[in-house]
Amino acid sequence: MTATTSAAPAGPLVDAVGVTLRLQDRHARLRGVRLSQDIRIPGDQLDFHYRRGWWRLRVPRPAVDRMEYLLELRHPNEGRETIPDPANPKRVAGAFGDKSVIEFPGYRRPEWLSRPAVPASVTELAIGSRQLGSTVRGLLWSPELLPAGEPAPLLVANDGPEYASLAGLTAFAGALVSEGRLPPLRVALLAPGDRNRWYAVSPAYARALAGEVLPALAEQAPDTVRIGIGASLGALAMLHTHRLFPDAFDGLFLQSGSFFDVRFDAHERRFSRFGPVSRFVREVTQAVADPRPVPVRMTCGTIEENLANNQAMAAALDRLAYDVQLAEVRDVHNYTAWRDAFDPHLVDLVKAVTSQ
Repeated sequence: MTATTSAAPAGPLVDAVGVTLRLQDRHARLRGVRLSQDIRIPGDQLDFHYRRGWWRLRVPRPAVDRMEYLLELRHPNEGRETIPDPANPKRVAGAFGDKSVIEFPGYRRPEWLSRPAVPASVTELAIGSRQLGSTVRGLLWSPELLPAGEPAPLLVANDGPEYASLAGLTAFAGALVSEGRLPPLRVALLAPGDRNRWYAVSPAYARALAGEVLPALAEQAPDTVRIGIGASLGALAMLHTHRLFPDAFDGLFLQSGSFFDVRFDAHERRFSRFGPVSRFVREVTQAVADPRPVPVRMTCGTIEENLANNQAMAAALDRLAYDVQLAEVRDVHNYTAWRDAFDPHLVDLVKAVTSQ
C-alpha cells in the first residue's frame, strides 16, 4: 500500500453528526476506494471521491455509537484488497481479523476495563464426546480465592475462548468479583469445534453439552447454579439445549441470537442449516407451555439484521413465562458490542439466578 504511506496519516475527522474519512494518494495510484461496513449505509454512498491527492468520504452518523470498518482499495490492474484504514490508529480485533474503529461523541468504554481483577487460574479442558465423535475443548477460569472443590456459580460460554480474548469475558468476571458486584464464580470457555454443525440446532451437540460436558465440568468445578452464555449461533445453541434439557441451565445470556425466522430472515436462506433453525424457532414461538422457564437476558444491536427475530423470540419467551429482558444496544453484531452489554445485563442475570 505504498500509495497511502508517503505522508503522515491524516485520520478520520469525527464530529457529532458524522465522520469524514480521508486517505492520501498523492500520485493517484489507486483506481478507487470504497467503505466496507456493517451499519447499513446504502451501497450508493460508499465510494470515496478523489481530489487533489486525497480520497474522501463523508458519512452521516448512523444510529450507533461505534463504527467498525475496512477500506476496499481498487488498484490499476483491477486488483482489489480490503484493509484497515492506515490513517486511523484505532483498531479492534474481531472473529475475522482486525478492523478500524471510530468512536462517536457519547460513546463510553465500560469502566470495568480499567479495574483490577482477582487473581485466577486457567486450566485446559478436553472432554471426549461420543455424541459428537469428537473432543470438546476449552478453558476453565477460576478465581484463586475459590478453594478447589467448593461449589460456586458457573458460567458456560459457547465460543468461549473468543468471548475471553475478543470480549474480555474473564476480565469482566475478574473485575466484578474483585469489586464484590458478582459472587465468586467460575467460567467455562467452550471452543466451537465444527461451529455451524454444532451450534445450528444440533441435537447431538445439545446431548453432548447436557449429558457429557456439564457432568465433566461438575467434577472439576462443582456448581451451585449454571448460566449458559452465547452469541449469534452460540446463543441459538444454548436456547436449543435448554429446550431439550430444561435442567441443564438455570439462566441464559443470549446475545444477538441467530433465531432465524422465515418472516424476517429470507436473506439467510442460503445458510445450509436455515431449515432446521427456522423450524426450531417456529416451535418455540408457537409453543403453549414450557417445562422450566428460567431467567433470560438478551442483547442485540439496534440496527442488526437479527433485531427483529430477537424481538420476536423475547416476546415468545415472555409469553411462556420466562423472566426475559431484551436490551437493544447502539451497536451491531460484534464482540465489542457484546462486551459493552455485560454490565449491567449479565450482572443482573447472575444476581437473578443466584438469588432464587
